[in-house]
Amino acid sequence: MDAINRKIVGHLLRDGRATYQEIGDVVGLSAPAVKRRVDLMLARGEIAGFTVLVDPETLGWSIEAYVEIFCHGNVSPAVLERDLAPIPEVVRVNTVTGDADAVVHVMAASMTEVEQTVERIRSTTRVDKTRTAIVMSRVIDRPARAKVQLGSS
Repeated sequence: MDAINRKIVGHLLRDGRATYQEIGDVVGLSAPAVKRRVDLMLARGEIAGFTVLVDPETLGWSIEAYVEIFCHGNVSPAVLERDLAPIPEVVRVNTVTGDADAVVHVMAASMTEVEQTVERIRSTTRVDKTRTAIVMSRVIDRPARAKVQLGSS
């Protein structure tokens, strides 16, 4: 990714609704040139997509938790996806190093819903035990995949 593309991505991370003309004014390109670059970055997978960030509480999710799951035997990411994707409170699953096999990010409307969700997770294939941590507050909340060193705009 060259310096101009980094600036384009940086601008999109700050304002995903920016027009190609607005971005072009910042990076010194025409709107069609910015569009071509964005299209190429999408095609190459450098930009994975565009999304809307919402406040979880506006969706009724006032409780956030991380559930470590410990499985017996080996469990593949595909099996975890198959077992956990149907649970709507599960918003992210990551396989991890260390004692746990995976960490499940849960968003729920109440502690009762968190408890029911943890029970559903425990009932899935190969899960031996879980350990749950409830989020008290978010201190830093950066956009996902914002690890690119961004140029100034």
